[in-house]
Amino acid sequence: QVQLVESGGGLVQAGGSLRLSCAAKGRIFSRDYMGWFRQAPGKEREFVAVVSATGTRTYYADSVKDRFAISRDNAKNAVFLQMNSLKPEDTAVYYCAAPIANRGGTISAESEMYDYWGQGTQVTVSS
Repeated sequence: QVQLVESGGGLVQAGGSLRLSCAAKGRIFSRDYMGWFRQAPGKEREFVAVVSATGTRTYYADSVKDRFAISRDNAKNAVFLQMNSLKPEDTAVYYCAAPIANRGGTISAESEMYDYWGQGTQVTVSS
């Protein structure tokens, strides 16, 4: 059974930093892109960042570009999201996501291109 388990969320003041982790279990994802999405109360889920299988290519939502950094450690089957200069509008539940094997594509910002989702971790940024 494939599981994506996020950790690292919490409460932080505006301007602060958090590092989210996502541990993948039940399948090796070293040949697949992996991404982060978030959903704020009353809003639709939105794309945050994605990293290619080798980690050499990344893509970010405009709202987080230059503040967030996605990375991965294939030896640990894990992906990370370093979040700096956090703003109250970054408050949301953050989800790790991955595609099924051989879905194709190097990276994707479309939620439809992801098949496995974690349970989410809450990030709250106070003003």
